[in-house]
Amino acid sequence: MRLDKAISSQGTLTRKEARALIKSGRVGVDGVPVTDPGASVDPATQALSLDGIPFTWEEHLYLMLNKPEGYLSATEDRHRPTVLDLVPEEYARDGLFPAGRLDSDTTGFVLLTDDGAFAHDILSPKHHVQKTYRAALSEPVTEAMLEQVRGGIELADGTVCLPAEVTLLGDRLAELKIVEGKYHQIKRMWAAAGNRVLSLTRTAIGPLPLDPDLGPGECRPLSGEEVAALKSWSKPE
Repeated sequence: MRLDKAISSQGTLTRKEARALIKSGRVGVDGVPVTDPGASVDPATQALSLDGIPFTWEEHLYLMLNKPEGYLSATEDRHRPTVLDLVPEEYARDGLFPAGRLDSDTTGFVLLTDDGAFAHDILSPKHHVQKTYRAALSEPVTEAMLEQVRGGIELADGTVCLPAEVTLLGDRLAELKIVEGKYHQIKRMWAAAGNRVLSLTRTAIGPLPLDPDLGPGECRPLSGEEVAALKSWSKPE
């Protein structure tokens, strides 16, 4: 990898800024100043530094975002704000995208990453990574509704959903755990059962709950332990 790309890939500096720092002799590789922006480096095995201070390099970035209403789970849109518009400058990097989608009016945990293989494992139903949601409903939930949703309900268009784990938190409030991500799935599941979702929040992905310290629109990097926990959870059976 080119040295200027390695430095700028972490999101804190642009490629132009990285090149200027390198040419001025402020960037070191294994303790030796390097002034050629095109110099080949392996940041996974070589120690990078800036002004003598170790420069932390990570191949991939994993962010936990508490998505508010009104933002699209997309990388860009000409007319509406996206979840990437919420990422602070220090975490912005090329290739970042939301691993899975939440509707514009759905809130909660969105995982942002630039690791495509990891995102595939999280999203594939074959890997059984549960997504946990809290749904506020318009009508009291009946036993018949619970049986339908828990049993693998058929949607209006004939699509059959896998069984969902459902826990009632109140007569009009339910927690659901699903491993699929069909279009408007939870709203359509409850509609097929004769109810209507008034609000929906994703509260967890796999073993990771949404950090309660993250306010709407805030994000933070996942720790190494959290990434490892997700990777372990997402192994196919």
